[in-house]
Amino acid sequence: MLENIISGFSGIFTIQGILFMNIGMFAGIIIGAIPGLNANIGIVLALPFTFGMDPITGISMLVAVFCGCNFGGSITAILIRTPGTNSAAATVLDGAPLAEKGYPRKALEMALIASTVGGIISGFALLFLSPQIAKIGLLFGPPEYFALAIFGLSIIAALSGDSIPKGVISGCLGILLATVGVDSITGTMRFIFGNYKLMSGVALVPVLFGLFALTRIFELLNSKDEEAERIEKLKGIKDDKLTLAEVRQQTPNMVFSGVLGVIIGAIPGAGTAIAAFLGYNEAKSKSKHPEKFGTGVLEGIAAPEAANNGAAAATLIPLITLGIPGGSVAATLLGAFMMHGLIPGPSMFTEQAGIIYAIMLSALICNAFMFLQGKFLMPAFKNVSRIPAPLMTVFIIIMVMAGGFAYSNNPFSLNIIIVSGIVAYLINKIGINGVPLLLGLILGPIMESNFRNALSMSDGSFTIFITRPISLVFIVLAVVLIVSLRRKLGKSKKKENVTA
Repeated sequence: MLENIISGFSGIFTIQGILFMNIGMFAGIIIGAIPGLNANIGIVLALPFTFGMDPITGISMLVAVFCGCNFGGSITAILIRTPGTNSAAATVLDGAPLAEKGYPRKALEMALIASTVGGIISGFALLFLSPQIAKIGLLFGPPEYFALAIFGLSIIAALSGDSIPKGVISGCLGILLATVGVDSITGTMRFIFGNYKLMSGVALVPVLFGLFALTRIFELLNSKDEEAERIEKLKGIKDDKLTLAEVRQQTPNMVFSGVLGVIIGAIPGAGTAIAAFLGYNEAKSKSKHPEKFGTGVLEGIAAPEAANNGAAAATLIPLITLGIPGGSVAATLLGAFMMHGLIPGPSMFTEQAGIIYAIMLSALICNAFMFLQGKFLMPAFKNVSRIPAPLMTVFIIIMVMAGGFAYSNNPFSLNIIIVSGIVAYLINKIGINGVPLLLGLILGPIMESNFRNALSMSDGSFTIFITRPISLVFIVLAVVLIVSLRRKLGKSKKKENVTA
């Protein structure tokens, strides 16, 4: 392995390789920060530029685009409450409140450092642990995926605030939306009410824009006094940089979340968004003050960013070692591999070891370039939060509507954005958080299809979920997390009442 790593270094550390990795990283950050665009679109857009490149340079550039998009999505999530990518949805919960308190740079720097830490952990895992982690991923069948979805839904307890029933209502609404369209197993149409534009289901990205962006617009239109207060706060803060002490305090959180992200990312189909929410949930459940999450705490930024970037390179593990794409981005990269004459799988480690180790090293090295570019561009990023509310409102509307149309090239997506935005605004007014709805929409299809497939495997017996060890572990963990989190929140409330 050492010889292969040395050979990979010589292949990747060329002027051309470093130049195009940086170009890919810059493009990825910008693409990720534009609502509606994502890593998949970024890789597709960059793919034609790699035609004339050698395999190492070309694929390394695409890997850099992927990593850059993961961080870029957090920029708009923090500054304008609009996640640029699905994986940045969890970052909104604490990133945006911290920026609105007058600390946009602190929030962005925390996201950048956490993204770098998670990416480095993921890169090392890809380089040294690929075959072992891929074997774990192969142990997952329908019962394990269903249990993983249940474990993911346990996050609703962390996102429900003071009322679990309201959080459950929101989550169930998201699961209900996930059932709209053609049934993936029977092929029948469900809940389309004669509108054939709903046959493909309710797309995640337009709902994401409605939940976060449109509700933010409604708030800006109805909060002139708050806007004046926000501007005064920004004027009064001369230096909101992240301190070294704060970074040290968050280091255990970032490392744990990064490792968690690697595990989730290595499971085919799990994805970076699930990793981010799980990271957020774990950080909240371990915190001594879980009631502060959602108000702008650094833990709530560090955990999801480290987790989603930890999952990024890990999604390439089953692709490189077994030839199985770990997600939609990995599937696109599979096409890039084949276009450059590479067939991912075990044979690459013997027949083209120098090339594959160079590509795996690029997933590690590009995180250093991400950190350097992020630090250099930070002053420009943070000034977005100083834009006056009227201009910000127009900017968000243009970005969201253009991004929603670009996502599907279908005007119907704009209707979904508007309806979901109005619904989110109304349920927020009655104390129901819209984030569990988003979580239900993400995990609903995974839960439903794998639940039905598992029952088909067991001839209708529910015991399959508790007789398979991995499935049982996830179900037990979900119960333990919910119980422990609610106990902590209960103790925090008692302390507040005693203090009052």
